[in-house]
Amino acid sequence: MKLNFRLIILAFATVFGLIFSAPSLLQLESGKKVTLGLDLQGGLHMLLGVKTEEAITSRIKSISASVKNFSDKKDILIESFSFSEDSVTITFLDKDDVKNVKDYISEIKGSVVVVEDTKISISLTPEEVLATGEQAVSQAVETIRNRLDQFGLSEPSVTRQGKDKILVELAGIKTVEEEQRARELISRAAKLQLMAVDEDRAGRVYTMSDSEAATYGDVILEDTTNPQIKYLVREIPILDGGMLTDAHVGFDQNNRPLINFTLNAEGAEIFGDFTAASVGKRLAVVLDGKVYSAPNINERIGGGSGQISGSYTVTEAKDLVIALRSGSLLAPIYVMEKRSVGPSLGADSIRAALLALVSGFGLVILFMMFYYGLAGVIANLAVVINLFIILGTISLLGATLTLPGMAGIVLHIGLAVDSNIIINERIREGLRAGVPASRAISEGYKKAMRAILDSNITQLLACTILYVYGTGAIKGFAVTLSLGLLASMLTAIVGTYGIYQFFMGRIEKNKNYTLWFGMSRRKGV
Repeated sequence: MKLNFRLIILAFATVFGLIFSAPSLLQLESGKKVTLGLDLQGGLHMLLGVKTEEAITSRIKSISASVKNFSDKKDILIESFSFSEDSVTITFLDKDDVKNVKDYISEIKGSVVVVEDTKISISLTPEEVLATGEQAVSQAVETIRNRLDQFGLSEPSVTRQGKDKILVELAGIKTVEEEQRARELISRAAKLQLMAVDEDRAGRVYTMSDSEAATYGDVILEDTTNPQIKYLVREIPILDGGMLTDAHVGFDQNNRPLINFTLNAEGAEIFGDFTAASVGKRLAVVLDGKVYSAPNINERIGGGSGQISGSYTVTEAKDLVIALRSGSLLAPIYVMEKRSVGPSLGADSIRAALLALVSGFGLVILFMMFYYGLAGVIANLAVVINLFIILGTISLLGATLTLPGMAGIVLHIGLAVDSNIIINERIREGLRAGVPASRAISEGYKKAMRAILDSNITQLLACTILYVYGTGAIKGFAVTLSLGLLASMLTAIVGTYGIYQFFMGRIEKNKNYTLWFGMSRRKGV
């Protein structure tokens, strides 16, 4: 028996597989474990739609806010704002100011400016409309993913589906309360706005209609705790959540939770200038279209920080902070399809998959042992090591194992044994031709190498295509099958050859090819 580098490589691979798969197989407290997917441990499946048309309106209002801020700095007087779905018309008191504002707006990417006397109409180019809708969907995907990461769920799956849909899969959601909390966190727009109260007409808010308020450039908003309380605020916000840099939970003097937020340099400057010019007036803190508070401005507020107070629990405050930190959604989202997978169904899936894995593996082991003798035992050993390597790699990478992923492992068992079958048949051919065992084994591996590589490389390319263009479940199948193919090339081509080299002296000495390869050597050879 002779030690060789191939056997050493196989030993290292075996140790690697055992170490990193042990926490999952033995359910140890320490170490990385295989994360089970939605279909194996239960959870929530949602298909969301994005209202991209509202992102256009939001973009128009953002441009309007920029124009108002520019006009305030230049002491340009604006008479009114008039909004439609895809444009805004701004009326100025002095016709001479229109050119300066037009030049400023023309520098804003994607804007279309039409001037008529003292009025400027602003809309977006068709290209900018498409880009804004595209950005709204892409930003929604990233925002939802960031929120769920901070929520504490392991491996949430958030993928884009088609033009304006998002598929969300949350494994580990087991109770109705957890599901409701996750849904609210996902769908919350988290749109923070600081808006000026229209003090001149605030007393008429309860008798004023929305259309009348619009003629003054105002909107009517409800109080978040009492819908009977209403506020008349300027439609163009002083600033919005896009200028927010941080948010965290705090407590007031009565130990009630509140949200402390901080603005960036631009937001702090705008906030300071507005509060300095509005002493004695009110500033409404608006979140998702509802007024959380409307305190009086007693003095200029510098530093770019503020608070959002309201009647919510500590958990609700934490979720609100998560939503604010991850950014607001450019466009609202709505649930198109919702499906809950119970943990009992996931457990049934695991049992069925394990039954398929064990039964398939058992049949393969029996066939290889009876047909190929000790060569079959060596092949079976390689497959077992293969499985440990796959599980160890999945655990190390923190990948999620889904039901299609387990199907990929079951399928891989047959593919892994296939490589060993090709090698054993080539060895048998050499032995039948009367060549010595060492030469038959060496030539057997050389002849089988090309067929094995061609087959595995072709399958790896197919797996790559499945991973790139497939959805979450298909990706899981592609990942486990790819890992299995790579592991099988290590164990079948390198590992089993090392085992044969280790026992080569004994094989050539006793020449019992029936025992070693399940065949009788031709008489006279």
